[in-house]
Amino acid sequence: MSGKSVGILGIGSYVPEKVITNAELEKMVDTSDAWIVERTGIKERHVAGDGEATSDLATKAAERALLDAGVKAEELDLIIVATVTPDMVFPSVACLVQDNLKACKAAAFDLTAVCSGFIYGLVVGSSFIKSGTYKKVLVIGAETLSKITDWTDRNTAILFGDGAGAVVLGETLPGHGILGVHLGSDGSGGDLLKVAAGGSRQPTSEKTIADRAHFIQMDGKEVFKFAVKVMGEAASKALEAANISPKEIACLVPHQANLRIIQSAAKRLGLPMDKVVVNVDKYGNTSAASIPIALDEGVKSGRIKNGDVVVIVGFGGGLTWGAGVIKWYKE
Repeated sequence: MSGKSVGILGIGSYVPEKVITNAELEKMVDTSDAWIVERTGIKERHVAGDGEATSDLATKAAERALLDAGVKAEELDLIIVATVTPDMVFPSVACLVQDNLKACKAAAFDLTAVCSGFIYGLVVGSSFIKSGTYKKVLVIGAETLSKITDWTDRNTAILFGDGAGAVVLGETLPGHGILGVHLGSDGSGGDLLKVAAGGSRQPTSEKTIADRAHFIQMDGKEVFKFAVKVMGEAASKALEAANISPKEIACLVPHQANLRIIQSAAKRLGLPMDKVVVNVDKYGNTSAASIPIALDEGVKSGRIKNGDVVVIVGFGGGLTWGAGVIKWYKE
């Protein structure tokens, strides 16, 4: 990426207090803790409480990111929220967050790329800064997937959780920040992971509700095969765009969908697992929130330090995928 150097000035995350463990899931569907951990690596997930919506989680993560960046809400030029679980069809979550933060001069919109959404948002937000259109952009990945999870479906109920992660983007030191990106999609695989009803194709009706068509539907085996293939490929293409060797990677922050997929991506890049941030055991798959939550934990724990080359990579429904290479620097 040429021109101005754009980086992350501040980062923050938030997960709801309520936790559902695998032991609790054993009472809800035909599954077991041992089976879930072996297949996915997930031990528990956080879920939003009654009356807690996506904008609530997003606002809390945003407040923490702004504090970390030393940036005031009124300095923001743009707010982008990546989500597939908005509070309502419209207005956007971004507009609700803008009001919550009193970010009076910020434009705001939502972006939908499912689990790849945060990376898509990062690319869009940084492009606005590189072009000179804006100086400070807030990018949030936030989801309440518990609201669209069928808790009677043993194949999907074990996977998903709620949370939010946010970053403040701005100009950074030359040669640092976002060095290379790669985005992709394959709409022919759209049926593999979807919520079929509630849109213009299948408006809400008694039948769609009876058919449980408002919940996540997934072909797990096909999504797994796709993910294993695309995670390593996407990361490699972003590294190529940045002209950086995999040997230079200090930390890999992948989408937290499944431990076996994460291990496969690390192997493809020739990375030991001690260079990979893994928190899928604590949160499950939080879709667009998973990468910023993991990135925040990597930074706060001291695993990611100034000068480190960090690779973020994810995949999601659409089908979509994305990766980014960041040379970390934060004052």
